[in-house]
Amino acid sequence: MKKASDGGRGDTAAYYDQFFGPLFFEPYAMEVAKRIDPAGIAVALEMAAGTGRVTRHIRERIPPQATLIASDINADMLQEAKKKLSHLAIAWQHVDAQQLPFADNSIDLVVCCFGYMFVADKPKAFAEACRVLRPGGQFIFTTWDRLEQNAVSFITLSIARQYLHEPLPESYGTATSMNDETAIEHLVRDAGFSKTIIEKVKQSAVSPSAKEAAYGLVEGGAFYQEIEKQNPAWIEEIKRKTEKELGEKFGNAPMVAPISAVIGQAWK
Repeated sequence: MKKASDGGRGDTAAYYDQFFGPLFFEPYAMEVAKRIDPAGIAVALEMAAGTGRVTRHIRERIPPQATLIASDINADMLQEAKKKLSHLAIAWQHVDAQQLPFADNSIDLVVCCFGYMFVADKPKAFAEACRVLRPGGQFIFTTWDRLEQNAVSFITLSIARQYLHEPLPESYGTATSMNDETAIEHLVRDAGFSKTIIEKVKQSAVSPSAKEAAYGLVEGGAFYQEIEKQNPAWIEEIKRKTEKELGEKFGNAPMVAPISAVIGQAWK
């Protein structure tokens, strides 16, 4: 479960969107859109837009005349999003969440889904979101819950660990590293926000089949390249084991598994 895939596909952004988009990110894109108050929005900013899963829902939710700026630090992801959403009125920008190129109090809505886990200076990034948001403006963000609460990712990594040398790099746990609601609330309040709502929201990861889910999870997994270096034959073994366990626990076709994320809302 990652914000960007380092797997072995030639077109990483397209592969990421094809497999991880519907499995993990689409359910929370809809959850976030439901929480947006469109009243009074003239300018909206999305950070960590990725391949545009949330971007499309924001565009549909806010007023037609409102400006939507969709940004990411990954140019390849933005290019994939632009290709998919070229028919919509969206301004695309390459932006670092730790240094936003916008004036104070200039944005009415700030959204960042599954991006802050990968930011080095989290206090600065949250402070920047607060700085550019106008007084009374809304801030919505998501992070993943603990790995154990996201079953398909937990199962896949548990099986892969049988083939990997321990200990695993710390980076393997980055995606699920921001799951403490109290710590997150402190970050948000310390950034200058006056009102916060931090909640864990459960959803379902749905795949047409356990086989397709296993394929996407293994070949798009953070461990893919490392295992391919050691012994490429292991990849097919891991796929088979993952498919078997996912099918037994969550169904073969479709596969429906529980996932969990933190959704934060704050107002300046």
